[in-house]
Amino acid sequence: MQSTSNLFYLLHGVLEEAEHLPRRRQAQLKRLREILETMGKRVRQVVRQTKARVFQGMTKYPHKIVSLFEPHTEIIRKGKASKPNEFGKLVQVQEAENQIITHYEVFAERPEDSQLLIPAVEQHQRQFGRAPRMVAADTGFYSLKNEKTIQGMGVTRVAVPSRSTKNSERRKLQKTRWFRAGQRWRTGCEGRISLLKRRHGLNRCRYRGFEGMRRWVGLGVIADNIIQIGRCLALQRA
Repeated sequence: MQSTSNLFYLLHGVLEEAEHLPRRRQAQLKRLREILETMGKRVRQVVRQTKARVFQGMTKYPHKIVSLFEPHTEIIRKGKASKPNEFGKLVQVQEAENQIITHYEVFAERPEDSQLLIPAVEQHQRQFGRAPRMVAADTGFYSLKNEKTIQGMGVTRVAVPSRSTKNSERRKLQKTRWFRAGQRWRTGCEGRISLLKRRHGLNRCRYRGFEGMRRWVGLGVIADNIIQIGRCLALQRA
């Protein structure tokens, strides 16, 4: 907190000196001043939220900033012992046959997983003119409403497990061969996400800003699809 306060006073001092420069020089430094003023506002925000956390125990401060240089960054709760929290943006990836990514999205604000299932099927319908035969996802996407809705849209098999069902019929359904096959497919999709991070650098965005992050993810998806399409074509010709 002390280093943050020092940074604030340094920025404030530089801006004060700039105000006493000749007008021509001020015009030349206009863009730099705008950057410093923006940074000053962010530093003040960090000081306020830090004080609120230390002295008031307030952890959910309005418009909380976790990165001075990338203020759009969010805290993503992972719930893992080795990595309980990550920082960045939530990325959704939809995968079809032959490990081809058919759609991706970088969310400006993290939604609940249960809100993503129906829009994902709608996106598939727009791209391919029909609903997928099977949909597989993890437990976070499950709700009875979601399941009934996408079945009404034409999905014949929904392999999305209920988090803690006590219904014997539901338990029996989740043990069927096709349901377990769908979950194996979903596990493979998790591997695709891991591969995107390792092979195409999606573990860390090298561009600035939210739009830069969307562009970075998109380039990674395109690169991976080119590799997968090439492999499929090579197998067909073999």
